[in-house]
Amino acid sequence: MSDLLIICIRTVFLYVFILVILRLMGKREVGELSVIDVVVFIIMAEVVAFSLDSPNKKLSHSIIPIIILLGIQWLTSYLSLKSKKFRDIVDGDPTLIIRQGVIQEKEMRKHRYNLDDLFQQLREQQIGSVREVSYAYLEPNGNLSVFKNDQTPPVLALISDGVIQSRHLEIIGKSEKWLLEEIKALGVNGEEQVFYCSFEEGKIHLQLKDEYQ
Repeated sequence: MSDLLIICIRTVFLYVFILVILRLMGKREVGELSVIDVVVFIIMAEVVAFSLDSPNKKLSHSIIPIIILLGIQWLTSYLSLKSKKFRDIVDGDPTLIIRQGVIQEKEMRKHRYNLDDLFQQLREQQIGSVREVSYAYLEPNGNLSVFKNDQTPPVLALISDGVIQSRHLEIIGKSEKWLLEEIKALGVNGEEQVFYCSFEEGKIHLQLKDEYQ
């Protein structure tokens, strides 16, 4: 069989095979890919390219690495579901870029996010001035979430999956001691019992984990 015919057959097979693998990985928009997802896809593309560039190599040498990558993606997805700390390490956390019309220069420098990027993303959302913005968050996927002065301010999770979100407490001007006292007044003995907690309209709202309900 000629190399050209082998390449054609492999291209069709790998096309169908990759489609199946991507379906197994789950539906997700390109802009919502995590860092691990991007790494997996880049390596997968390299493996496929190697298989097409080397028709004399066994096809199994490409199929096995792709299956291993699928396993890695499944494992990281499971760990992300079970552990908020793991999610923060892998995906990161939203960063407050504008607060009450004031650009947070320190946070921008930390994330190597410049003013040109900021103003471009504001223009894309038809916002002409930072003074129109009450809060703007740089999301882990690079998108900018903007809340204008006349909109309801964003609700931040103070406890997520049993873990206190210290940065969110700083944004609303509260302490961990205050939070623990508030949830204790509601009959909750510790943050590890809380699945989700927020501070809305001057009140604590929380949902306990299933095992504590």
